[in-house]
Amino acid sequence: MRNKYIDLAINKLGIAFDSLDLTFHQMDTGVPGDVTSYWPGNKDEDVLICVFKGKQIHEPFHRQDFFFINYAYKDSYQALSEKYNNLITINEDECYIGQPYSGYALRADSSEDVVIIGVLIRKDSFFQEYLPTVYTDSDLFRFFVEPQTNKFSDEYIHLPVTKEHAIRTLLEMMVVEYADKGEDTQRILKSMLQTLLLEIARRYRIEKSGSAPKTLAEQIIDYMGDHSDVVTLKDIAAHFSYHPNYISALLHKETGRKFTEILLEKRMERAVLLMKNTSLTIEEISVLLGYSNHSNFYKAFKEYYQMTPREYLKLSCNKS
Repeated sequence: MRNKYIDLAINKLGIAFDSLDLTFHQMDTGVPGDVTSYWPGNKDEDVLICVFKGKQIHEPFHRQDFFFINYAYKDSYQALSEKYNNLITINEDECYIGQPYSGYALRADSSEDVVIIGVLIRKDSFFQEYLPTVYTDSDLFRFFVEPQTNKFSDEYIHLPVTKEHAIRTLLEMMVVEYADKGEDTQRILKSMLQTLLLEIARRYRIEKSGSAPKTLAEQIIDYMGDHSDVVTLKDIAAHFSYHPNYISALLHKETGRKFTEILLEKRMERAVLLMKNTSLTIEEISVLLGYSNHSNFYKAFKEYYQMTPREYLKLSCNKS
């Protein structure tokens, strides 16, 4: 019965795919053929679920002004990426996650139906509601924050999953919910998206763990970056099973800096990323960074950069 509802929902959204307004508009870049698509959902939607179901698709290379998560639900397809100037094969049960204004094009040519589930997220909505979800992974946080409306981003995340993974189940639930929308569908989808992003972050960490091993000091600094909003020396000592004095001495030996200096650096790096690339207010950013009082954030920022946050932004805008 469950599979029947999923199949019906996939078929329904597959038919609706052709009616989505994915018109490509010429961009003011001076580059012929440089086109983008804008948010295709309704004005009151922050999350849109779409399904491509068919044997062939050949999109022109384009950009988009929203985040997206594409999942190869059935069979494989290819994605054209500008940075690597090649076709990336997305196999069944793999995700391709793209940034706003990243170059992208769907390509498929199969004898059987290819099914791709897409989760589209408004950029401003993502910054307002979902940043805390990815905050505890520095690489994932940077991926979602760095794209800007006046810059082209070329990065993507290619993430393998499995049929039994919660990511697939969550996407099926989102498809069923969106195919039979109710008044509370957006609220339900937003809750599901929170969980989906947590599962993606977990899977992303597992994939990264297979890379070259890091020294203890490097692991500690990474941990500080991932938890810079709440971390203390005592927390780190407990996490790595060392005495706080040893952690402090090790960091000073390896970096020449104190724990508090490294933590401040991590917080200020994130502050600048958030200030330059999101619509969050200074007060909202200070809370996200772990400051209970935004005046403390102003003070720390000015001591670190020798200027106020607004002066920093003004200077940054003048340079760009």
